Amino acid sequence: MSQDLSGRTVVVAGSTSAAGVAVVRTLSQAGARVAAVDILEDRVQELSAAYENVTGYVCNLADLQAVEDLAKSVRNDLGPVDGLIHLVGGWRGGEGIKGQADADWDFLHTSVLTTLRNTSRAFYDDLAASPAGRLAIVSAQSASAPTADGAAYAAVKSAAEAWTLAVADGFRQLQGGKESLTAQHSAALVLVVKALVDDRMRAAQPERKFPGFTDVSVLADAVERIFHLEAEQINGQRLPLTAGHLVGALS
Repeated sequence: MSQDLSGRTVVVAGSTSAAGVAVVRTLSQAGARVAAVDILEDRVQELSAAYENVTGYVCNLADLQAVEDLAKSVRNDLGPVDGLIHLVGGWRGGEGIKGQADADWDFLHTSVLTTLRNTSRAFYDDLAASPAGRLAIVSAQSASAPTADGAAYAAVKSAAEAWTLAVADGFRQLQGGKESLTAQHSAALVLVVKALVDDRMRAAQPERKFPGFTDVSVLADAVERIFHLEAEQINGQRLPLTAGHLVGALS
């Protein structure tokens, strides 16, 4: 059951993916004001029309100026931001180390890391000021157990994790430290999956079992849950999501 997020404004970057739609739906049902951001205008419009409390924004998140303009628009329209859920990414693989193509590396670096750097910087002050500021990314198990075929993907995901944990350290220094006069109230964290699965994927391959995959609904529940946990409990954490349920601090 959705918990009350009324009064919270959450930006979902990469909102028109299956994971993005699930997260937008869950946050909207919990009462949050949701800024659904993607580069695909028709799908953003469709998404914003489908759910209450959802405002669509079209933005190239790889362009820092465009992201800074986005941040201004969201603040003007919805108020200060309490959450940034980064779901922008994609997969590229190759055959072994020598099969890691430069074009694939450039794609992954831009879609996964550059978009995270841009959005986290543009919304950092909002998240740090919010009484429940949250930054969450979705990473992969392969980031800590890379294969040769997935070297580029794992390397970029590892970099995205490092950036997120650095944001967590920034929050820690601002809040809750020995020199701080306030308790920790903002958190940045990593949600870890083997891979995500949704109903469309199952319908396309009904014979496949998708072992170890995490349903997008489980991810959406986890995203909602982080707003109700103590910041100190989750800040700087790498939290796994199993195939069927939330685990660890999110259970």
